[in-house]
Amino acid sequence: MKNYVVDLKAEYGLQGGTLTCLVADRPFDAEVEWKRPALIVVPGGGYAYTSKREAEPIAFEFLARGFHTFILDYRTGAQNNVRYPEQLLELSAAVDYVKKHSGELCVNKDEVFAIGFSAGGHLVGNLAIEYASVPEKAGKPLDCKPTAVGLCYPVISKIHGHQGSFVNLLDGYSEEAQAELLKTLNLNEAVTENTPPAFLWATATDGAVPADNALRYALALAQNNVPYELHIYPKGSHGLSAGNKEINMPNADKEWLKRIPRWLDECTAFFRLYIQEKF
Repeated sequence: MKNYVVDLKAEYGLQGGTLTCLVADRPFDAEVEWKRPALIVVPGGGYAYTSKREAEPIAFEFLARGFHTFILDYRTGAQNNVRYPEQLLELSAAVDYVKKHSGELCVNKDEVFAIGFSAGGHLVGNLAIEYASVPEKAGKPLDCKPTAVGLCYPVISKIHGHQGSFVNLLDGYSEEAQAELLKTLNLNEAVTENTPPAFLWATATDGAVPADNALRYALALAQNNVPYELHIYPKGSHGLSAGNKEINMPNADKEWLKRIPRWLDECTAFFRLYIQEKF
């Protein structure tokens, strides 16, 4: 496996951002052109930091399921003077990088997916909403439309979501400017028929980001005839990641935790609906 880091600041002239690339080795018995779909993993952290529990553990799960995986470490934190749209541009650059280097990465450039958790879910959802306007925001052409997205216990709306995420994302903007930006950043209000398909999951007892967020986004997709799949598990706290015991030690003996890892195979099956490669 090839494991290396791309400096998005150097590649694209952004404030920051790195992309850790986990590219599987070509199978020894492969005698034909070999490609895999790509998945960009976007951790959460309330736009204040990026959570390690939603980075490598997720990337390795999907690497084992047939994807080349890429972990985005994006700039965060109002205290660092980082605010919208910097995070969106860094994720857009990550998608563009994978597509532009698809040949050397053995990736099908039409099969680049993104999956995000909590505030990372908001960032991935924001890309799904705004990919067409990114080149104007970035001042350069970026090919950044994802094939489909995964939104895991996502922040979707300031009205119904995690308030701290929006404080960090929009710090420094006037109230008037924030109100204008929220017309798009309240993601469920901005879905169109051109929004990419989405797989969503959450838990009904999430005390940090209510499942209402995922429900509202799924409803918006349904109203615009965009394919989606939604799973709401009846129990579970916030930040469950892959749902394994090692990541969730305080809940390791809970019966409900045994159900959570099922989302990995369900999400993979959903993404496969948009994949040509046999894997």
